Amino acid sequence: MKFFLDPEKPLETCQETSCDNCNVCQDLNCHFNLHQLIQFLLNVSLVILLAGIGIYYYNPLLLIPWLVLFLLYFGLVEIRVMCSHCPHYAETESSTLKCWANYGSPKLWKYRPGPMSFVEKIVFMLGLLIIWSYPIVLMALSLNYIFIVLYLVFSLLAFSIMRKYMCSQCINFACPSNKVDTSIKEKFFKHNPEIGDAWEKEENE
Repeated sequence: MKFFLDPEKPLETCQETSCDNCNVCQDLNCHFNLHQLIQFLLNVSLVILLAGIGIYYYNPLLLIPWLVLFLLYFGLVEIRVMCSHCPHYAETESSTLKCWANYGSPKLWKYRPGPMSFVEKIVFMLGLLIIWSYPIVLMALSLNYIFIVLYLVFSLLAFSIMRKYMCSQCINFACPSNKVDTSIKEKFFKHNPEIGDAWEKEENE
């Protein structure tokens, strides 16, 4: 069992036969590794921990619905509306995702190259907002304002770090948080023409 995709093997969407001399691999993370996964988990772990403690402080039982929402959203809903647009989703050697953000999530949906639809973006953002704001509401009800401040500060910090060091190199251009430069996207599309065609088709409709 491979924990990550072979870094020496081009993605299945890529028309190249080798990653040698690739003009995008220095700017994009076509493959992921354990270091990147740990980096991501460390980046978000404190935010999740603060959320959990804040909910527990108000009512321990209310952790259950939040955890259920958390798992359903990140394990199923997000995978459908956002991750299924990612080139990694097209990899057939594994039935689960091998990326840093949703490692291990099952690939239950069909791969759909191209951008997210307006409805998908709404579902994606609304789901994030509900999960993120749930602890804030309970912290406010328990008058736990110090935790609210800490939660907001570390949420902003985690998001900033992710945007700068992860989203700037992510090949899932469909994600609303993706900030890869247009010129780099165009280089990627040349290596992955099926994806480029899907984006061009959607943008021209």
